[in-house]
Amino acid sequence: MRFFFHILYRFYRVGSGFRYRVQRRFTNAGLLVLGCVLTAAVMGPDTDNNIAYQAFAILFSLLLAGMAFSAWFRARFFVNRLLPRFGTVGAPLSYDLCVKNLTRKPQKGLTLLENLADVRPSFDEWLAAHRAEEKHLRSWRLSYKRPGRPYRWAVLQEASIPDIPAGQEMQVRAELTPLRRGPLRFAGVTLARPDPLGLCRAFKKVLQPQSVLILPKRYPLPPIALPGTLKYQEGGVALASHVGQSEEFVSLRDYRHGDPLRHIHWRSWAKAGKPVVKEFEDEFFVRHALVLDTFTDHPRSEACEEAISIAASFACTLQTQESLLDLLFVGPNAFCITTGRGLAHADQMLEVLASVRPCHEKPFVELEHLVINHVAAVSGCVCIFLAWDSARQRLVQKLQSLGLPLLALVVVERGENLKLHAGPMSGDPENFHVLESGKIETGLARLK
Repeated sequence: MRFFFHILYRFYRVGSGFRYRVQRRFTNAGLLVLGCVLTAAVMGPDTDNNIAYQAFAILFSLLLAGMAFSAWFRARFFVNRLLPRFGTVGAPLSYDLCVKNLTRKPQKGLTLLENLADVRPSFDEWLAAHRAEEKHLRSWRLSYKRPGRPYRWAVLQEASIPDIPAGQEMQVRAELTPLRRGPLRFAGVTLARPDPLGLCRAFKKVLQPQSVLILPKRYPLPPIALPGTLKYQEGGVALASHVGQSEEFVSLRDYRHGDPLRHIHWRSWAKAGKPVVKEFEDEFFVRHALVLDTFTDHPRSEACEEAISIAASFACTLQTQESLLDLLFVGPNAFCITTGRGLAHADQMLEVLASVRPCHEKPFVELEHLVINHVAAVSGCVCIFLAWDSARQRLVQKLQSLGLPLLALVVVERGENLKLHAGPMSGDPENFHVLESGKIETGLARLK
């Protein structure tokens, strides 16, 4: 059976590579002619009832002529790509490229194509994804929608290059739309020039490896009154970064954006010529835990991606409030990332979330231990689950027994049952929500 899957995987590699090269080599007109050639080739043998063989000869000759013309492209170029630091899934990413003509002739009619690194999976990864999809198809039948081109990283747009005089350079604006989070790796750039017939394109590749980190998609959240009150924090002066409440004066320091106006020391401002604020010993402040469930047996789980996007949405929204946020999740190791004023910023938490991967090797109890050992320091908890089984409900029960206010969100795949029994959250139904993949924004709008 494994040998059979090896054959299928080889067909997948060859087929995907062939489709990629054909779509790049031929223009839209060339693809139309190529389709007509294939149709004529099928109908051509029946010479008694049609004249498709004549169309085949003419169209095939045009393609051969175009391919022959495209072989005479001997130009040389230097390309410098100016990438931003971050991009976001689903949001257009624009950037500039400088293209320099290294020949003694002007270059006209050029098109710029980006070359991304090959991200096609290994055989083991492909087989694991195939078996996971077959499992879902057998269990959900018509309710499961197989993802199309799941390994595609971005939607690329061709960029037209103005005529470049000999030895000169031009700046080109390019745009792409990321489809997946994580590092988007560029292998180089291809400069294409169509043949005189406009059917085939000649290529000149320039190596230019670079990468840009693609952050998770974020959803708008309504104003949410998260549970929790001011809580004592041991070592709060360093940890709270002065967001708590205390009356014990410590020192003076420069003003930072977000400091309360009542803490400004006006005399010191008048002497120093810049804003100065009073610093107090802060040991009481609001701190929330954001628990992210990464335990799934599907390597390309849409629900897992949506859960990460929800966590990113909370990370960006809560950063504007007078509280700290601890992100708790399990990957190769157990992680606790804290953001808040004076500690990490929301961008740093988004960078971490961009690299989160589904956890297959470890049991859910690893996350349970991480959360239980941490909750003594937090005022409230937001839990984002990928299932609502006995293990998840047991964790919720333990948190409730500790008197911790909870907001529980369960993310399910498309078409999965949304009417889950609240279980231990039955006594607090307003803080229990089931969100369906593909309709996350609508579900989040119901939060209070």
